[in-house]
Amino acid sequence: MATVRRIKLGSQGLEVSAQGLGCFGMTGGYGPAKPEADMIGLIHGAVESGITLFDTSDVYGHYANEVLLGKALKGGWRQRVELATKFGIIYGNGRAEVRGDPAYVRSACEASLKRLDIPCIDLYYQHRIDTRVPIEITMGELKKLVEEGKIKYIGLSEASASTIRRAHAVHPVSAVEIEWSLWSRDVEAEIVPTCRELGIGIVAYGPLGQGFLGSGAKMAENLANDDFRKRLPRFQPENIEHNKTAFERVNEMAARKGCTPAQLALAWVHHQGNDVCPIPGTTRIENLKQNIGALAVKLTPDEMAELERFADAVKGDRYGAQAPTWKNSDTPPLSSWKPE
Repeated sequence: MATVRRIKLGSQGLEVSAQGLGCFGMTGGYGPAKPEADMIGLIHGAVESGITLFDTSDVYGHYANEVLLGKALKGGWRQRVELATKFGIIYGNGRAEVRGDPAYVRSACEASLKRLDIPCIDLYYQHRIDTRVPIEITMGELKKLVEEGKIKYIGLSEASASTIRRAHAVHPVSAVEIEWSLWSRDVEAEIVPTCRELGIGIVAYGPLGQGFLGSGAKMAENLANDDFRKRLPRFQPENIEHNKTAFERVNEMAARKGCTPAQLALAWVHHQGNDVCPIPGTTRIENLKQNIGALAVKLTPDEMAELERFADAVKGDRYGAQAPTWKNSDTPPLSSWKPE
C-alpha cells in the first residue's frame, strides 16, 4: 500500500499523516468493546500502512482506550506515531461534567501518561471547554506542561472562535478538533476561518457522518443498544428517512466515480485543504484500507459543489441537548477568575 502523505498541523512543528485513525470505537461506544488482540493488530496494520496520528481520550472506554494504545505502541511502534489524547470530560451519575481548572488539567495529564505508558504526549487536547474557567487559566497550565516536557503540542476540541483566539494568545494552539463532514458543516462559518487566520491545523472527527455516509440508513437500523449514536438527533426516526436521500445521492456519485460512498465522503474532507486531517474510526482492517484509498480519489470543483448540494438537505442537529458545551464554549473573562 502506498505511503500516506504527511501534512503540517499548526506552526509549532507538528507533522502527521494526512489521515489519522480515531480509536474511540475499539473499547466500546459503538457497541461492545472489541477483542484487545484484534485491535492491537489493527493499530499495527495502520502504522504499517502509513497512518501515524492516533486519536484517543481518557474518557473513551472509561480509560481503557488509552491503556489499549499504550500496549499497542510499546517499543519501536511508539517512535513511528503521533499520539493524541484528551482531557476534560468526566462521566458520573448519568451525566457529563467538564473541567478545565489547573489542578484537574495536571492530574488528568499525569494519569494519561501512566495509562499510555509514555513520558510525553504528542498532542494534548482539551476535549470540551469548561465554561466556568477562563480559557487563559486552562491554557496557562497546559503551557507549563509543555515547558516540563510532558506534552509537545496543545489542541482544543469543539471550541468557539473566540475561545480559540484567547487560547492561542496564551500559547500557540497546534490543532483544533472539530466534527466536519458532508453532513456537519456548521464549523465552516467561523471555526475554520479562525484556525486558518491563526495558522492552526484542523483535525476532522466524524468525517463519515458517524458512519452514516459509509452505509446509510441500514447502519442506523442495526445499531447496538449501547451505541451512543442511537441518541443522536439525525438517527431518530423523524429524521433518518429524510437523511436517506443524501446518502443515496452520495452513493450514486460514488458509483460513477468507481469508489465507495465512504471514500467519496472522505475525499471531500481531504479536498478542504492540506491543513485538514480527517480521523475516521474503524475496528476492521478492510475498512482501514478502504479509508486510506480515499486519498487517491480526485474531485473537481463541480463534483465538490454537487456533493455539497446533496448534504444541504440533512435534517437534525448533530448532538442533542445532553452534549456538553459543543456549541457555545465561551468562557468567563480572565479578570473574573478566583482560584480556590
